[in-house]
Amino acid sequence: MNNKKATKAGFIIPSVIGIFLFMIPIKFDGSWTIAVKILADAISGAIGGILPTLCCIVLTISAVMCVIALFKPKFITENKLLSDAFSCGPIWVVSRVLGCIFCWMTYLQVGQDKGTGIAAAITGADQGGLALDLIVGLVIIFLIASYLLPLLLDFGLLEYVGAMLTKFMRPIFKVPGRAAVDCITSWIGDGTLGVMLTCNQYEGGYYSTREASIISTCFSAVSITFSLVVLAEVGLTQYFGIYYLLICFVGIVCAIICPRIWPLAKKPDTYLVEGRAMPDELPEGYTSSHQYGLDLALKRVSEHKGIGEFFANGTKNCLNMWFGVLPTVMCIGTVALLLANYTPLFDWLGMPFRPLLSVLGVPDVEAAASTMVVGFTDMFTPAIIISGAQAQPMTCFIVAVISITQVLFLDEVGGLILSSKLPINLLELFVIFLERTIISLLIVCPIAHLIF
Repeated sequence: MNNKKATKAGFIIPSVIGIFLFMIPIKFDGSWTIAVKILADAISGAIGGILPTLCCIVLTISAVMCVIALFKPKFITENKLLSDAFSCGPIWVVSRVLGCIFCWMTYLQVGQDKGTGIAAAITGADQGGLALDLIVGLVIIFLIASYLLPLLLDFGLLEYVGAMLTKFMRPIFKVPGRAAVDCITSWIGDGTLGVMLTCNQYEGGYYSTREASIISTCFSAVSITFSLVVLAEVGLTQYFGIYYLLICFVGIVCAIICPRIWPLAKKPDTYLVEGRAMPDELPEGYTSSHQYGLDLALKRVSEHKGIGEFFANGTKNCLNMWFGVLPTVMCIGTVALLLANYTPLFDWLGMPFRPLLSVLGVPDVEAAASTMVVGFTDMFTPAIIISGAQAQPMTCFIVAVISITQVLFLDEVGGLILSSKLPINLLELFVIFLERTIISLLIVCPIAHLIF
């Protein structure tokens, strides 16, 4: 009996702490956030001066070690931790090396004394500078989340939630019930945390290829705080209530439609590790989802190997995020922003949206069309472009909503997905981005006509 009570405590206590840290909104310094973000911001504030240097060191280690790993030395191939962190294909080796070069160039402000040339463009505040600021913000979040995410992952919470919610999540979103935890973590906290959680679950065999693809592209969301920042940029904060309700509604509709069309609908239901996924139906011998979920949760706790496994999982997560994701985000983010700021590529890509925007009655069609695809590089750029174009309030509102509901920007969530083991390539990511954009426009534009 004491054993059962201890196991129940091993499920309840870590899970409650994890829920508080990652999923309970807290009002702090006048804005809503989560405890993990408060902790990360406090640490960043205390050691902020050394974080750019730390990022340069991390990206240098990643670049050097992944080049060495190409030659398959035994000290890497025979060490699972090092192999997972540094063994990757040639394309990703190039991206890590370029990420390292861009990081050092930006850190040292190469070319800024001349003010012109390719070096100055790379290291400019709106290109490499923006990408470096992003990874400086991510480096501490990744560190803290890597060691605290096991509170959600390893002590039965996902098993319990999965059993309770599968009947709801599966028919509507085509994913298991445990995905609700990823969704809430992303929606309330940060999309990057949701992607981290999804990667972990996919690699552990709890999500199939199709499920992981759906969850990472449809359930990663922008935080409430940043949504307000975007709305403030276009000068419409007085509409925040209807604005955020609309974002939530569009996000739900996209999560219903996108899994049912290509490319997500064609992803296979195969697993990296077989035998870990939960059945959709209640197994024989159980009278309720609660009973089944609790039994699964207690089994998971009983299989846990203690504090050693806890820190081992945290270290593995941290190394993969630091050495795999940060350099790729630096590389992809910088290149994408260079293309957005110095070439007409995204203006050309936005041209096909002009007829649709005209049919939907959007004012300032040309200005709005130029923002439709540029959001694939960075979530904030569309708001900057449309506010600079002095567009009408309706157009600004529409662009502010679309830039949030697109979700898959390369300098953050998109970059994380591409650099992870999640089975989504750049073309598929772009197609899903376009699908989300079109669905969002079809919903947002008619409602905007009622508001303005």
